[in-house]
This record gives sequence, structure tokens and C-alpha cells, in this order.
Amino acid sequence: MSARQLTVRFHGALNDFVAPERREQAFTHVLQGSPSVKDLIESLGPPHPEVDVVLVDGKPVGFGHRAEADTNLDVYPASVPVPQVAKEAHLASPLPEMPRFILDVGLGRLSGFLRMLGFDTLWRNDYADDLLARLSHDESRVLLTRDLGVLKRSEVVQGYYPRATDPAHQLVEVVRRYGLTSRMRPFSRCIACNAPLSTATPDEVQGRVPEGVAQRHSHFQQCPGCQRVFWPGTHHERMQNLVDTLRKLEQST
Repeated sequence: MSARQLTVRFHGALNDFVAPERREQAFTHVLQGSPSVKDLIESLGPPHPEVDVVLVDGKPVGFGHRAEADTNLDVYPASVPVPQVAKEAHLASPLPEMPRFILDVGLGRLSGFLRMLGFDTLWRNDYADDLLARLSHDESRVLLTRDLGVLKRSEVVQGYYPRATDPAHQLVEVVRRYGLTSRMRPFSRCIACNAPLSTATPDEVQGRVPEGVAQRHSHFQQCPGCQRVFWPGTHHERMQNLVDTLRKLEQST
């Protein structure tokens, strides 16, 4: 009996997860049983949260569609427009005006950057994989992780695998992927504990900042959660430069 086969092609950034000899081209895959499109795609590499459109013989299908022999499967990420595909055929969920995030243990510095930009971002160094996936689903948070096993869990709806290892480069990736520059509210959230910041007068922070800072500055912010105090010092200037760079990147794309 001849093998049951179908033809598969991944498009755009999804090729980052595919074996080199299969990138940017159609290839033949031997079917084992009758897997769902989601399971078939993930068995070949890409995690389902990065998939936006799946076409079988040119017609859009959902993740639950059963793969069949002698068909052509095209898989697209959100970054690649697919002409003549209805809005409801897109599998990626739309972001709210202010998206919220949850990050795995290896992305601690990225979490600080996202909080600096004003985004509600959960991060702990002891999140278990099942808790990451569950919180992402239950609280409608975008899961950012470099663990493909976590990203492929069925309960994860929105998620992204940062390709870069440098946190600043990861931030650029995430900002571009989700179009965050227009949503940024810099310096509105505590980078340490994620709580929204409030303004504070010099009298309110007296004794909680170095004497020289108290003499040079009159504008402060404080965190109601961890009680940290922030002011526009050299660190603030570096972060402002990063914000300006991100805005310029969007204007150039």
C-alpha cells in the first residue's frame, strides 16, 4: 500500500521553526493517522500561537480540521498578508488596546522593559509550565517564551517565541510583532513589581531617596506595591532613549 502523503509549505517567520531543507518551499509529508491541522503543524515545528491562516487546497480551515492525504497545506503567520481571505478565517485573536503579557523564567529583563513601556507584565522566576499556560489563557495574556513546549500547549491562545537572545533585541521583536508603539505608556508602571505608579511630591518621598537626589529633583513617582521611588535620573534617560528608538523604528517600517 502506498504511503498517504500531503504537501506542506510554511510561509514567512514560521520558517524559523522548520528544518533548513524545508524552508520557503513546499515539501511532502507522510501522514500518520488522521491528525488535526494543529497537531500536524506543531509536529513539523511551528507553535500554533504564531499561526494566523491555514489553507487546505486554497480554502481556509481551523486548527481542528483533520489533515487528509493528497491535499496542499499552506500555513501563514500574522506578518504575511493572505489575499482574499475573510476576516473570520484568521486564527490569531485580535489584541486589546492595552495587551497584557506573561513571560517565562528566562525573560526577566524583557519583562522589565515591557513594564517600563507601561504594559501589564507578569514574571516570576518560579512559574511552572502549566501555570504559565493557564494564566495566559485565563487572564487573556500574551505568553512570551523561548520554550516551544510551553507555547504549544493547547490552552495557549496568544503567544510568541522571541528569536533573539539579547533582551533589547527581544523587545524590538515584540514591539514590532504586536504593533505596540502606539500603545506605549512609558514610565507608568513599576519595573520591579508591575504595579501602576502614582506621582509623589518631594515631601512624600523625604527620607526614601538619597539626599543629593532630593536636592536636585522635584518630580517623583512611587509604587504603591513595593514602595519604590523613581525619578528622572540617568537610568530614566537611557530608557527614554530606548523608547525614542522604538518609535523611530516604527516610522521607518
